This record gives sequence, structure tokens and C-alpha cells, in this order.
Amino acid sequence: MVKLPHSLRDWSSNRFEQSLKTELLALPLNNLPLQQATRGGYVDGSNLQITLLQQSATPTQLQVKVGVFFNEIIVGCSCGDDPVNEPIYCEMHITIDRRTGASLFELM
Repeated sequence: MVKLPHSLRDWSSNRFEQSLKTELLALPLNNLPLQQATRGGYVDGSNLQITLLQQSATPTQLQVKVGVFFNEIIVGCSCGDDPVNEPIYCEMHITIDRRTGASLFELM
């Protein structure tokens, strides 16, 4: 389970967006469901960018929607410029437990 304690701490402040981005960018790529957004290639996390789109709260959870920009590496196409790097954009819903900071990620 991935925890986002700084995002939880900063929820009610103007630091929330930066805390969320910092924590998400620090995660190993396999903790985010980005592979599901590719067309069969591999996620290249070297230029990962996160954009906060929406945020809301319930008494027990924080609900966040983010846009994610990254590149997909496509190999094996037998092209002269193999492998090919293609830009990808996806949106991800994040649920953060207000008690523990435990987070769930769902690709939209």
C-alpha cells in the first residue's frame, strides 16, 4: 500500500498540490498504473509530469484527479529509429485515506 503522508498533512493548505506532485514523482513507477495507459510499450518515467485537475473530500477520504504526462518506449518495430518514444497522457483518480494516508490509484 502506497502512503502519501505529506499530501494528507497539506490537504487544507496551499502546499497540497506541490506535496502531492512531489510524493507521486518520488514513487517507483510500478506503484502507479501507468503501464495500463500504454499501447504495449514501456513507461519511460524520465519526463513524468503531474497536473492536479480536481480535489474533494469526504469525512473519511480525499479524492483527487490528476493528469499524467509521460513517454512510452515502443521497441521491436524494426524501424530505423527503433526504439520509438511516444508521448502519452492519461488521467488517474487517487483516493487517500484521511486516517492513514494509504492511497489507491485508478486509471480513468
